Order: sequence, then structure tokens, then C-alpha cells
Amino acid sequence: MISRRLLRIKILQILYAHFNTEESSMVKSEKDLIFSIQKAYDLYYYLLLLIVAVRRYAESRIELARNKQLPTYGDLHPNTRFVDNEVIRQIEENPVFNQYLNECKMSWVNHPELIKNLYNKLIESPYYQEYMEHPKNSYAKDRQLLVDFFSGELEEYDMFYDILEEQSIFWNDDIDFVIVMVIKTIQEMRPGKMGLLPQYKSDEDREFAFCLLRTSIIHHDEYRQLIENYVDNWDIERVAYIDNLIMQMAINELVEFPSIPVKVTFDEYLEMAKYYSTPKSSVFINGLLDKISADFTQKGKITKTGRGLITE
Repeated sequence: MISRRLLRIKILQILYAHFNTEESSMVKSEKDLIFSIQKAYDLYYYLLLLIVAVRRYAESRIELARNKQLPTYGDLHPNTRFVDNEVIRQIEENPVFNQYLNECKMSWVNHPELIKNLYNKLIESPYYQEYMEHPKNSYAKDRQLLVDFFSGELEEYDMFYDILEEQSIFWNDDIDFVIVMVIKTIQEMRPGKMGLLPQYKSDEDREFAFCLLRTSIIHHDEYRQLIENYVDNWDIERVAYIDNLIMQMAINELVEFPSIPVKVTFDEYLEMAKYYSTPKSSVFINGLLDKISADFTQKGKITKTGRGLITE
């Protein structure tokens, strides 16, 4: 399921576009958010399909070797542990998985060079060689191989990122979050049992996303003025635009979502600032939000209930 952190990032991106486009509207921005979230969920299935594509490539190499005019003993008696990996087979044969792929027309068939290179990277890795040479195989080892693959082989692999960027402008921002979803899915698999994650963890998460977007748009001018009032000896125009948007979202979340602890909101938006803004932005944002939060709490504008009462 799409994490709340990724939902916040997507809302930040939608807000940036909304306030910098002349013909923007609430309805259009909501549709853009739906599309962006859907693309992240598509990527989840697309990455699960990636290891299937690598397995199929490995199988094709074995068949080619067996069909040589003069095959060697090794060609005729290959180690098939990887192509027989039970966890990959479960993914490949899952009816829900295949239905989704068919409906979205997803395939890696147009990227044979990527699949070949990933296979070569995989077979050169120490964890793969240990897996293939181990005297005993097990479902747990099959599963761990996939976890190791998604944890290590895709990071900083330019060809992989370039291909994703060609297919969707959203995916390079989504990839780290979606890999976590894929690994979670694999870790929870059991023999004969595979559960695919839903798009949202709960209806509450979906409502959170659209409420945060709507109220951030509605209160944009109000919170922009508020930030200006709290900035000491500093022209609001000199505050980085993305910093301003991040702070507006944070203030909005503090006020509109009583069940979310203040500390959680602070942590989430400071992390976003580290990634999307300048190196010094998180310190500036933290100081300003701390001041606004303290004043708003004293005035009763921020009230927390239930889980929101937790400060740690």
C-alpha cells in the first residue's frame, strides 16, 4: 500500500503544479492526485514482474544451451535452482497479479538489454552464488534471494532509472517507496500463500490524502499570510517557494488532523524538506513550525485527540 509519506510527497507535487498553472482547479488537481497514486501502484506490479522477467531470461539461456549442436555435460545438466525458485513461480502464476498486468498491458519485453544486464549483475553477486551452491534449498532461501535482489541490484542502476523515467515522470520519485512495498510483499509470502498489497492501507489513508490536498488548496492564501507574519525580518518572497508550500502543508496537517501527533507531522515534513529543498531549509522550517505550533496550541487552534495525543 502507498505509504503516507509518499502520499504527502505526491500532494506537494500536485500543489506545486496547482499554484503554478493558470487553468488549475480543485477537480483537476484531485484527478491529478488519483492518477499519480495509480501510477505508483502500477510500478508495484511492474517491479514484481521484473524478477519474473529475469527468471524467464535465465530459463531461455538454459534452453539455448541444451539445444546446442554439441552441448556439454553442464549444458545438459544445469543448476536450475533459480529458474525453479518457488517464490518467483508464485508471483508468476498469481491470478490477481496476471489480471492486473493484462488490464494495464504491462511487460518488460521492450527492454531485453535491461533484463540481460540485471541477470548478469545477479549471477555475479555473492548472495546469488551462495544460493545456487548451497547443498539444500528451501522456500525461505528462495524468498531471501528476491529480498536481496530488490534490496541491492536496482539501487543507483542508471539504465533501470532511465527506463522508468521514459515511461512515467512519476516513477523515479516513487521507486524507493515502491521497492519497500515489493520487499514487504515478498517477506510475507508463504508456500501456497501470496497476498498483494492494496493501493491504500485503509479508507482512512485515502481520506487523509484527499482531505490534505483540498484543505491545503482552500487555506493556501491564509497560511501563506500566516507564515509571513511569523517570519522575523525576512521578506516572504525570499523564502524558497517549495519551503513555503511544505510549511503550509504542515500547518494544515497540524490543524486539520487531530489524530496525527505533532511530532509525526514535524518529522514527515522535515524529511521532505531535506529531499526537496535546500540543505538549510529543514532547520529554518523546523524553527518556524515550532513557533507556530506552540502559539496555535496555546490559542486552541491545534487540538489532538486519540493517537494524536502521543508526542513521542
